[in-house]
Amino acid sequence: MPTTPSPEHRDLVHALSSAVRGEVDDSTRRRAEYSSDASNYRVVPQVVVFPRDTDDVLAALSVSRDSGTPLTSRGAGTSVAGNAIGTGIVVDFSRHLNQILEIDADARTARVQPGTVLATLQSAAQPHGLRFGPHPSTWSRCTVGGMIGNNACGAHSLQFGKTADNVKSLDVIDGLGRRFTAANDPTIVDGLPDLVSSNLAIIRTELGRFGRQVSGYSLEHLLPEHGNNLARSLVGTEGSLVTLLEATVDLVAQPQHPLLVALGYPDMATAADAVPALLAHHPSAIEGLDARIVDAVSRARGARAVAALPAGAGWLLVEVTGDDPAETLQRANLLAADAAAIEARVITDAAAAKQLWRIREDGAGLAGRTASGTQAWPGFEDAAVPPERLGAYLREFDALLADYNIEGMPYGHFGDGCVHVRLDIPLATDGAVLRAFVDDAATLVASHGGSLSGEHGDGRARSELLPRMYSPAAIDLFGQFKRLFDPNNLMNPGIVVDPAPVDAALRRPAALPLIKINGFAFSDDDGDLTIASHRCVGVGKCRADNSASHGVMCPSFLATGDEKDSTRGRARVLQEMANGTLVTGGVNSPEVHDALDLCLSCKACASDCPAGVDMATLKAEVLHRRYEGKLRPRSHYLLGQLPRWARLISPIAPLANALLRVPLVRSIALWAGGMDARRTFPAFARHPFRSSSEARALRAAPPTETATAGRATPATATAAPTLAAPALADSALADSTATAATTVSNSSATPRPQVLLWADSFTDNFSPEIARATIRVLDAAGYEILLPERDVCCGLTWITTGQLAGARQKLTDLVGEFSRYTDRGIPIVGMEPSCTAVLRSDLTEVLPDSPAAAAVARSTFTLSELLTAPVPLGPANWQPPGLSDQTFVVQPHCHQHAVMGFDADRALLAATGATVTEISGCCGLAGNFGMEKGHYDVSVAVAENGILPALRAAASDSTLVADGFSCRTQASQLANAEGKHLAEVLAAALPER
Repeated sequence: MPTTPSPEHRDLVHALSSAVRGEVDDSTRRRAEYSSDASNYRVVPQVVVFPRDTDDVLAALSVSRDSGTPLTSRGAGTSVAGNAIGTGIVVDFSRHLNQILEIDADARTARVQPGTVLATLQSAAQPHGLRFGPHPSTWSRCTVGGMIGNNACGAHSLQFGKTADNVKSLDVIDGLGRRFTAANDPTIVDGLPDLVSSNLAIIRTELGRFGRQVSGYSLEHLLPEHGNNLARSLVGTEGSLVTLLEATVDLVAQPQHPLLVALGYPDMATAADAVPALLAHHPSAIEGLDARIVDAVSRARGARAVAALPAGAGWLLVEVTGDDPAETLQRANLLAADAAAIEARVITDAAAAKQLWRIREDGAGLAGRTASGTQAWPGFEDAAVPPERLGAYLREFDALLADYNIEGMPYGHFGDGCVHVRLDIPLATDGAVLRAFVDDAATLVASHGGSLSGEHGDGRARSELLPRMYSPAAIDLFGQFKRLFDPNNLMNPGIVVDPAPVDAALRRPAALPLIKINGFAFSDDDGDLTIASHRCVGVGKCRADNSASHGVMCPSFLATGDEKDSTRGRARVLQEMANGTLVTGGVNSPEVHDALDLCLSCKACASDCPAGVDMATLKAEVLHRRYEGKLRPRSHYLLGQLPRWARLISPIAPLANALLRVPLVRSIALWAGGMDARRTFPAFARHPFRSSSEARALRAAPPTETATAGRATPATATAAPTLAAPALADSALADSTATAATTVSNSSATPRPQVLLWADSFTDNFSPEIARATIRVLDAAGYEILLPERDVCCGLTWITTGQLAGARQKLTDLVGEFSRYTDRGIPIVGMEPSCTAVLRSDLTEVLPDSPAAAAVARSTFTLSELLTAPVPLGPANWQPPGLSDQTFVVQPHCHQHAVMGFDADRALLAATGATVTEISGCCGLAGNFGMEKGHYDVSVAVAENGILPALRAAASDSTLVADGFSCRTQASQLANAEGKHLAEVLAAALPER
């Protein structure tokens, strides 16, 4: 049971609520969301504050001092060392204090609030030809205040330095309530000049020894020879000395004509050996990778994602710039010639370079699972050594991993000697291995003259280890420095000075298992909901704007800006449910309900989240456990079983449509179904496809008994062929499709490949014209088209509402019917993306022990995948009709984006010659979500982040192409726009027969 708040806690919350205009939230759910950052640690705060302005921050700090309550500043919460969590007041700057106050292009400076996202600053500076120099992989969501707190660097620090090197002045307030502007005058802090002058030898010999020495406090900036720079000395202090109110930072010119050189070596350590020679060429970035992380990218993104890499098992990605393209190319070629690599490639294709840089950007999440599939953690995440020591350090580090039988995927900023790695330390049991390993790893780093942190700060993960690299005198100096600013130890205590133990407050050991109960298999997570929810390690990509991240997740967070509506926020609440001490009541707890309520089940996180968190599946599992055998919300019975009701209504479709247009009847029906009164019902088809003459004719053609060659399958159940026309396939896909079944058409002696056309419940009952159009296209492409003898449903609506027993029955029936075809090597073509995605992903999780289900998953394609696949799966000598005179606005379906991908559709549309504008983001309806009562406003807000402004901006003669029933419905209801399926667009351009 929840504990009763103490009088002291009530007084604290009352004082904050009275003093702060912004939100003050001490709810259990909110505290759960903010109990972790991107680290291994769990520290539950007393209260979370969302200041609306600087006065709110000052007021919160005053309450902190008066009550003796610690205060922790937080930006995007992407700190991997436990820097952004605390036991007292957590102040989230990202919600409101996120504005760029001024950009002075002449002075090349920007004045920003601490919660300003770096991507926002870069976008604002870009028109002036400027940017903020440091650019970490979390640039799409990290805040400038967080970068200042941790002294962030990123891939281009060779050219632009650390954050400290790019800070001009800081408006701060310390632990005594003194507000001042820190620049290059340390005399404004009483006692600081004397402290520096009496410790010159320590500062000069132990600090600032190489570029990436970030651990501890950077007192070297206070030396006379370094300009007595107080502002820079406060960078990297992790909120333990001052709270940042505003920052003035330097901007730099945009790099001109960047060019990427990819270098392959026998292994990563050998690649590191080459770094010192390459530094003489003055590159702007040198990034290191090895086969472990490249293999992870290939598994997650497909082989084409790493195809531009040269031969080798360790790689350097080196960027050079120049005054003009010719100079850059010359510099790139000279560097490649001096690289001593197995193979060197100068990447002149921008798309290929972008793919390679994405390997680095997603590294933190992709490295969260080792090659053997176990969870990896940021236990020793970003140590750095002088670059000339890097190769030797990596060899000894690999040996240390072997000694502990630990796996990891190292990568990093090799030009600076900085190595990132996540390790499969068995945190699910206890922290003993973590403590022993990091002790030895810290000793190893120190032996190479390195730093425990190269850019992420010390936090809870490394502060206790600082004596491994600093003398007792230096450690004492750090304590004296802190006490000048925060003698009462209220500013983020336990960080750097008087640190908490590295194995204290670990999140994972405290979580209890939640093993499968007749729901999803969680086959990659040992059948455990706890393991699945702990896939989220907090990298926070779900908080990024789609324009910055080029993804879809997380649409509800983009609509509300509230951490509770991010994939990470939801995962944290589920993790606390597994812990059971804060969020009690399991799946029935109100905190879990609130966290999942605005999840659209769009599945975008399944592909966009580098850690592979699939919140749609987690939500369905929670709903299954919550309502199994119990009364459900009304919408679950109507929308959650919509195919059943649609089939019953189809004989009286005209009457039903007429009645639902009557306002009173519509209002009653919407209320009865738990739907929002502002919605309307989509019209039922007057004649469903299943009863059409086309369907009757095609059902008369059985599968060919003699066509028993191998199945036509994509490489994996969820990885689709994403091929340009003419088709270019991965070798695995080409091999698997080499023997697709063929038959002889009734109307021609030419052998034609057979394909099973699946009319899902939405196509059948609402959009039968799409099925007819698909038949025309497949026939024109040379296929013999079959229909299943029985109409079957994938159970999509049952899945999204957590009715997994019903979904299992639906899918069992479907597999029984479709196996008659897949056993003969006949591929299946789906028309509704969400239903096709069920067969490609959910099917094998609901029926995990069924080889037949796995065969159906492997044999299911979208229309575009089929038409762009290599022969014999794809059509021979067929080209799509020319559409160069047409303009399309295209809305990819979220489930297709997440499971099958949109590359095949993109390639097919490109081959038609049409002018295409592709919408980024979810449509906002997402099946039952946008129809349900309480979701309408968020549904519209999500639509305003993508489809609605795109439709308003589209030319009057543009056509909306949206394969998803939900997408077309949303466009119709909110923009009065009629959407077309791709099959309809192609069929309309075919010559009449």
